[in-house]
Amino acid sequence: MAISGLRGYIYKELLWGVLFIVGRPMKDVKKRIEELREEIRRHDYLYYVLNQPEISDREYDKLFAELKKLESEHPELIVPTSPTQRVSERPVEGFEPVQHAIPMLSIDNTYSEEELREFDRRVAKGLEGAEYSYTVELKIDGLAISLRYEEGILRQAATRGDGRTGDDVTANVRTIRAIPLELKNKESAPEVLEVRGEVYMSKKAFAELNEERMEAGEPTFANPRNAAAGSLKLLDARITATRKLAFFAYSLGQVSRQLAPTHYEAMQKLRDFGIPVNEHIRHCRTIEEVIEVCQGWAGKKERLAYPIDGMVIKVNRYDQQEILGYTGRAPRWCISYKFAPEQAETIVESIDVQVGKSGILTPVANLRPVPLAGTTVKRASLHNFDLLAKLDVRCGDTVVIEKAGEIIPQVVTVKHQQRNLFESRPFEVPKTCPACSRPVKKDENGVYIRCVNPHCPAQIRERLEHFAGKGQMDIEHLGPALIDQLVSRGLVKTYADIYRLRLDQLASLERMAAKSASNVLASIEESKRRPLWRLIAGLGIRNIGTQSAQILANEFGSLEALMEASVERLQQIEQIGPVVAQSVYDYFHNPENVRVLRELLAAGVCPTVEQVKQSDALAGKTIVVTGTLKHFTRQQIEQTIQAHGGKPSSSVSKKTSFVVAGDNAGSKLDKARQLGVEVIDEEEFLRRIGQRRQP
Repeated sequence: MAISGLRGYIYKELLWGVLFIVGRPMKDVKKRIEELREEIRRHDYLYYVLNQPEISDREYDKLFAELKKLESEHPELIVPTSPTQRVSERPVEGFEPVQHAIPMLSIDNTYSEEELREFDRRVAKGLEGAEYSYTVELKIDGLAISLRYEEGILRQAATRGDGRTGDDVTANVRTIRAIPLELKNKESAPEVLEVRGEVYMSKKAFAELNEERMEAGEPTFANPRNAAAGSLKLLDARITATRKLAFFAYSLGQVSRQLAPTHYEAMQKLRDFGIPVNEHIRHCRTIEEVIEVCQGWAGKKERLAYPIDGMVIKVNRYDQQEILGYTGRAPRWCISYKFAPEQAETIVESIDVQVGKSGILTPVANLRPVPLAGTTVKRASLHNFDLLAKLDVRCGDTVVIEKAGEIIPQVVTVKHQQRNLFESRPFEVPKTCPACSRPVKKDENGVYIRCVNPHCPAQIRERLEHFAGKGQMDIEHLGPALIDQLVSRGLVKTYADIYRLRLDQLASLERMAAKSASNVLASIEESKRRPLWRLIAGLGIRNIGTQSAQILANEFGSLEALMEASVERLQQIEQIGPVVAQSVYDYFHNPENVRVLRELLAAGVCPTVEQVKQSDALAGKTIVVTGTLKHFTRQQIEQTIQAHGGKPSSSVSKKTSFVVAGDNAGSKLDKARQLGVEVIDEEEFLRRIGQRRQP
């Protein structure tokens, strides 16, 4: 009995011990998960709302990865508002209709100062002499969206549709990191808060997406607005998550209680809830102030990282908006001032056909140089031969060009009446590749014509240039002219051949002295230990850009592990959808690609995953970079700043230690000078971190 009692006592103590051991860590895990969620939300707020990031993307990703790991180990602790729950695991079958509680009406447009003054006279008349003022906002060129928050939680997102009924795109909108799933300070938010705004795509994200689509043999988007709209209407939210969409709020829909008496104040309140509002919103007392703001932006809109197509002017006080009311289709208290698209007229001097690294043949119009939107345009892509035939562009034609989304020069009109009918001939679609003379083939159910010869010298050149480029393996001194010679001589056919080059081979080339040849070999040797993501990005895998390459590198840690990954394993990675997963799998299961990769590794290419800290030269310093640099891409210089102990920042403030200014520096340089922040050039930056670049 005594032994039995002792056993019972020991059993009870062991049980309590087990409960203590198991229960205590669970409490700590729950606490850590909450801390991580709050920290990630805080950094989202700093980045998207205040434009004052405190940490790098890499540090952010580490926080996210830790949270994701803890939640996968403890799925019972996952909640819908967790930052990890942005991406739906399965595609939707279609979009359900959503009836807007308050219609999302369109806005009347105006195109001149006089029309703005006429609008002001109508407002004055409608308010019968009462004092009033305006807010002026940038008209973001994207897709209108409505976000419905209930008790501080995002419950529904809907497109504008016909103004009364839109589509439920909640699953896709949840992938946009700029949009909070849970409001900051939600205790002070109305029980129902409907926020309306614009989902848009930055100019950089648009350019990257079109490049990826062209490489994948898919039609490119005409402008960032179409790209944003198309991305938001995808049935698979995992693909939407890769499109780098962003958001700015510009008005309210249904609210259970008034936030503020004026529109300007209400937009500031939204910032307090963690919702992005464009920083360039202005409060103007008179219509002349409004016109001055509009004129100012017409001349500097190219500096923005995102596209705008005008300004939106609103009567500021909500009670006065109610007095003015609505017409059948638009509010009387609001008007849009549209910028006329900047166009230029020039002559098509010739039409070339370029061959890309995936074999796509692209017609390009060589133009008589003409200034347009801040640059001199000499060439305009005609995208594909179907578009070329539709426009009927011919050599010698007078054409009108404009920049699509302020980015890509394109031909919009051909002045056929000015054509010389006796000399003009339609451009013939190539039947063979202009580089290798092998037959070409049109994509099935597609618009692109491709050279299907994998040994085509033009494709080899393009692939090698991409591989050696700054954003990939960054092999200094190995530029297009040298690559052209290497390919023409048959010295380099694959990526691996680069690492087998000898001094005597290089020295035998034109304009290549022994010293120059040594510099090239030194750069090639240096590139052997580039980060893994750079190697992945350099391989030219369809649908894989810099961001996807970084995701894959962080997930697998080695090239060998990535090569062995199944399609199913790849699809499990957040932001890697089925199309991207299949592209990666196909690339690494192509025998020729595998052979080249094995040769790369055998030649001493040993990609790294973690960047080793190099010095404390920039310790404690916050650094902003603006303009175009000679020696770095934007990503490279941010990594270099971090490697030397500094903190890169995207916005200038009094806390900024110094600004590195390259060519064509914009508003950040102006702000630095206003605040008295030190400005240095790229060479001085290199000196401070103890590096020198050879000219």
